[in-house]
Amino acid sequence: MRFLSMVFALVIAAALPLHAEDLTALARLDPAASRVANAGDGIAIDLALDQPVPYRAFLMAEPPRLVMDFSEVDFGALRPRDIEGAAGVTDLGWGPIRPGWSRLVALLDRPYRIESAEERVTEGGSAVIGVRLLPATEEEFARAAAETVAPEARWSLPPAAVVDNPKRRQTGARPLTVVLDPGHGGIDPGAEAGGKVEAAVMLTFARELAEVLRRAGTTAILTREEDVFVPLETRISIARASGADVFLSLHADALAEGEATGATVYALAEEATDAASARLAERHDRADLLAGIDLTGQDDVLASVMMDLARAETQPRADRLAEALVREIRARGGKMHREPIQGAAFSVLKSPDIPSLLLEVGFLSSARDRVRLDDPEWRAMMQAAILAALSQWAVADAAEAGLIRQ
Repeated sequence: MRFLSMVFALVIAAALPLHAEDLTALARLDPAASRVANAGDGIAIDLALDQPVPYRAFLMAEPPRLVMDFSEVDFGALRPRDIEGAAGVTDLGWGPIRPGWSRLVALLDRPYRIESAEERVTEGGSAVIGVRLLPATEEEFARAAAETVAPEARWSLPPAAVVDNPKRRQTGARPLTVVLDPGHGGIDPGAEAGGKVEAAVMLTFARELAEVLRRAGTTAILTREEDVFVPLETRISIARASGADVFLSLHADALAEGEATGATVYALAEEATDAASARLAERHDRADLLAGIDLTGQDDVLASVMMDLARAETQPRADRLAEALVREIRARGGKMHREPIQGAAFSVLKSPDIPSLLLEVGFLSSARDRVRLDDPEWRAMMQAAILAALSQWAVADAAEAGLIRQ
């Protein structure tokens, strides 16, 4: 069984004598005065803000990375590539990580240590948070990354789902419960192309789809209602705690190589259908890593066997829903990928007891798909197709459940 683990190493926690009333608005980043750059053998990070904020900086391992949390900072339209320039930083990401908090994560090319971390406040009330990293040995880094952190730092862990009364398979006696998962969010914006950002595009689509489902009598729940980061396993926990009958993750990715246009439905498969599917699955899981979340699983042999047995019933149900989605989208003239149903080991599809699918509504790397995603009438057509597919599937699924009970 995979458990969400967060192994934080708190290296320094800087708390300024600030009160809530002092922070009248989000702190805003000044890109002209900010930098992520080489500094001799080390790395210098300077973040210029229009007001001081509480923050902390710490290291995480596997791979080595620096994580900085702030009482919320507005990064505006600035993207990490606009200020990154340090050879030792192999990737950089930032954004909201939970309500009231922002996070910056820098993936490092080797072990480092935090030489200094300080917040300098100017007479005018602005501030600069400066962090200096110096190369470290593996042993030095391991000691720093193994430091115990205060319990409140584990806020990314989802609350335990109530499982006293296990939910039975849907029989049609009550409204269907569908959990919609708008991909990405916060520090993980997802694909970006043609001025569109996947996290925002999918949140809009999911909100509209939820309203369509609710008007039809379906219970629709979103894993995120705003532009915040939600860890992959938290999304599954939300579905389980909500008593979901179906989990549908919504995406609009970008693929740089080869043709990728039209909607695609993904079901769970250990072996990806093709190289593109494998790259997408790797990218989605890597987003948690970039957000500072360690998804290293701890396998429990007995639990794994039990989950495989559960999937033996759940996976065929998900496959039938995938076929219904393709059929209904095509019936309304929707554009489908040349291979409309594919498989990949997406983490969000691994719930053993909930039929789960990932729907690439389109690809932001395709100019034609971007036009479609921007068209309210096209989105309404896709949402109507999804509703029809779920409705037809629910009837057939309930009938099968009745036969099993008999």
